[in-house]
Amino acid sequence: MPSLTVITRDDTRREIQAEVGLSVMENIRRAGFDELVALCGGCCSCATCHVYVRPEDLARLPPMAGDENDLLDSSEHRTDRSRLSCQLKFEAGLDGLEVAIAPED
Repeated sequence: MPSLTVITRDDTRREIQAEVGLSVMENIRRAGFDELVALCGGCCSCATCHVYVRPEDLARLPPMAGDENDLLDSSEHRTDRSRLSCQLKFEAGLDGLEVAIAPED
């Protein structure tokens, strides 16, 4: 099973086994990371699943859609590495992806 590395807000790094076909957000929540709130449940209507993607992984991700971009604009913690984890479907080609949970807004 492919892996996903998650870095928490206190810089704890944990590698989890990620299920292909689920979103990055779903994989993180199923692994017990409660600090990734994901209030809307993955409907792309909030930004509480905001993560920072490791720079070398950005090119492996699909382009950001308009709704995701608009929601990230509402975060004071947005950077050029920001993505909403609910919008990132985990595929086998993302094995080894590394994301850090963004600070709460």
